[in-house]
Amino acid sequence: MSGNRKMKVSFNSPVILSFAILCFGAMVLNFVTRGFANQAFFSVYRSSLLSPLTYVRMFGHVLGHAGWEHFFGNITLILVVGPLLEEKYGSANMLFVILATALATGLVHFIFFPRAGLLGASGVVFALILLSSFTSMREGEIPLTFLLVAVIYIGQQAYEGLFVQDNVSNLTHILGGMVGAGLGFVMNKNKMNRY
Repeated sequence: MSGNRKMKVSFNSPVILSFAILCFGAMVLNFVTRGFANQAFFSVYRSSLLSPLTYVRMFGHVLGHAGWEHFFGNITLILVVGPLLEEKYGSANMLFVILATALATGLVHFIFFPRAGLLGASGVVFALILLSSFTSMREGEIPLTFLLVAVIYIGQQAYEGLFVQDNVSNLTHILGGMVGAGLGFVMNKNKMNRY
């Protein structure tokens, strides 16, 4: 490498970076509209199936956040874990993981929690965390890292869901983790079958 080459910033992880930018845009829009944007587009709750916004919210809830602390907590983890996963599995698969997590958590919340709104990317965070534990999977083996991450994260969420009263949707975290684990298993199995 010659000393004359200039460093440049690369858009190294298009899906993860675009997701982070969309979440930031949703935060700004919600701030400008004084909470209307989250209510209209970026949180999922029981509403009429005849309203087109019901379907927008089914996916859009992962873009909304309750505040800057909520936003930075989720986006930091996504920006740390996501690019490595996007490099390994590809952009199309990362987009599918995000959309599948949004739909799974949105549907469950819509059906079983009609009086409460859900928003935030924490389901996506948990999907990526569980997915990352599959990165070193080999034929006929279950990575110990996956088992440890599953026990620690899912166990913590189950405990907090049962014994801690807060506004955190532990079920969303568990569902996100299950989506990440399931898709990680399938994507790694497909990759191994190609070789």
